[in-house]
Amino acid sequence: MRSSKFAVSLLIARAKSLQLHHLTCHCVASSSPTSTPLFKVFPSSIRNANAVATTRLFSSYYSLEQFSDDEYDGDFENQQVSSTVANVDEWKWKLSMLLRSEKDQEIVSRDKKDRRDYEQIANLAKRMGLYSELFGKVVVASKVPLPNYRPDLDDKRPQREVVIPLSLQRRVEGLLQEYLDRLQLNSAKTTDSLDDGNSTNQVKEIDIDENDDSLVDESVMEKVLQKRSLRMRNMQRAWQESPEGRKMLEFRKSLPSFMEKQGLLQAIAHNQVIVISGETGCGKTTQIPQYVLESQIESGRGAFCNIICTQPRRISAMAVSERVSAERGEPLGETVGFKVRLEGMKGKNTHLLFCTSGILLRRLLSDRNLNGITHVFVDEIHERGMNEDFLLIVLKDLLPRRRDLRLVLMSATLNAELFSNYFGGAPTFRIPGFTYPVRAHFLEDVLEMTGYKLTSFNQIDDYGQEKLWKTQKQLAPRKRKNQITSLVEDALSKSSFENYSSRARDSVASWAPDCIGFNLIEAVLCHICRKERPGAVLVFMTGWEDISSLRDQLKAHPLLGDPNRILLLTCHGSMATSEQKLIFEKPPPNIRKVILATNMAEASITINDIVFVVDCGKAKETTYDALNNTPCLLPSWISQASARQASIYIS
Repeated sequence: MRSSKFAVSLLIARAKSLQLHHLTCHCVASSSPTSTPLFKVFPSSIRNANAVATTRLFSSYYSLEQFSDDEYDGDFENQQVSSTVANVDEWKWKLSMLLRSEKDQEIVSRDKKDRRDYEQIANLAKRMGLYSELFGKVVVASKVPLPNYRPDLDDKRPQREVVIPLSLQRRVEGLLQEYLDRLQLNSAKTTDSLDDGNSTNQVKEIDIDENDDSLVDESVMEKVLQKRSLRMRNMQRAWQESPEGRKMLEFRKSLPSFMEKQGLLQAIAHNQVIVISGETGCGKTTQIPQYVLESQIESGRGAFCNIICTQPRRISAMAVSERVSAERGEPLGETVGFKVRLEGMKGKNTHLLFCTSGILLRRLLSDRNLNGITHVFVDEIHERGMNEDFLLIVLKDLLPRRRDLRLVLMSATLNAELFSNYFGGAPTFRIPGFTYPVRAHFLEDVLEMTGYKLTSFNQIDDYGQEKLWKTQKQLAPRKRKNQITSLVEDALSKSSFENYSSRARDSVASWAPDCIGFNLIEAVLCHICRKERPGAVLVFMTGWEDISSLRDQLKAHPLLGDPNRILLLTCHGSMATSEQKLIFEKPPPNIRKVILATNMAEASITINDIVFVVDCGKAKETTYDALNNTPCLLPSWISQASARQASIYIS
């Protein structure tokens, strides 16, 4: 219907123009009698013109029928037809005015005819030395190159108000203030140099020492660090005086390490190497590095202090850094950060970095003297791994070259004299006290409480059909017993267990030390879930095969496999970091959390809701096979120190 109206309007407009043209020519002819023969041709020419106009109009009407009505929305009866040539000429004038204008940088058009003629407009702009781009339904010509996307010209993109977080705003303000300080110091430096130049105009020969510039740069940098230290002190005091900071400080004061704060700081300040021991949960890992940082900030030397604290595992470094940053009221990555393999979160102003031992060794490859580092904390040194032992060797060689470096060795249970003698009689410091009271129950106590009967058949661990060979291997008698197994059997034969029932004594007598005891662990978990108070349970296993097999067995149990009553989680070093962090989350109400983990959950991480710990007494350790000349990872009995550290979770 619109196309027919458009055609009729074109016919009327063309007829009016031809009639006007005929009247004009007639008036001119009547005023010029000498040109009479010429006007005799007009009637035929007019008839030909009418025929041509009619043909063109019908052809244009036919072409209009090929387009949809959506392409030509609007009031076409009142809209004039724009010619492509006229549009391009208009754009030529617009672009020339844009080149002459000093204020305008671009031309933005949303007209449909400009989109239709965009190719010609783009070629015209290119010949005139301008840039053009078509952003959806918008044509833009500019003096400068244009991007591929303009969000301000995207009608479909919702315009949202951007709210900058307070932490990011504080960081931006700090960087701006640092930049202004640098400008001020550089201007002062330039002024001093000009004054010195004016005073020595009469001197012809001047000896320039390269060290003078370095001294000036060091003095400028020291002033910048001093101003940054003042800002750090103000921010720390503001956090400590806030309600959240006071609440956090009250919790930190309840830890046993807070009672020894002043003694620890004095010992670290007066000794290059110190060995610190304390029970799990006393606050060694989270508090002692924080005490050092806070004392340096309070004394106005916070920006000069750089602390590295090593952890044996990735999850330990990440969990501890998140805890310390929360205690300081800062987002992770500002003053406190972490760095592990393929992952990290630290910034330019990070002064307390938690990392793994391998990361520190990697840095020592490129920076032998650890320039800029003031304190190094090596946590959980009782875990004798290759990286940990080699790190201690390298740090011992570094100490004579860096007399200002402070080395702090920490662990929950260790032979302090052994490490003290290795570092030339370094002083030792012990933090007494537990966070929670601990009660330990051994095998005979567990058998007495649960009433579980051990036999030669229910001690065989089921590894499933895929590991059937491993299950059958337990049935075959060992040709040679392990030395620890022989000692355990001798101790059991000499013990009478008079205070226990005959059922418990028979179970202990038939106990097989080489088995892990999946069925016994299942019975202990059932006893805890049915008769003990609420709280999470942590089960220490040897490796992923044992964890996965026990998990499948517990899921098939009617009580332990009920997701409405039990939340079953696993924790292993090969798991993703996001999956490992699930062990720190609190379960829903009336659901008990059970965690199956290796000894990686033993050190440097604290799961706050753990109440019960079940330890199988074994862990995989790297041993050397002399027959095959290869290292191998085999389960072995844990030390008393590891057993004591694991049992501290129990409250």
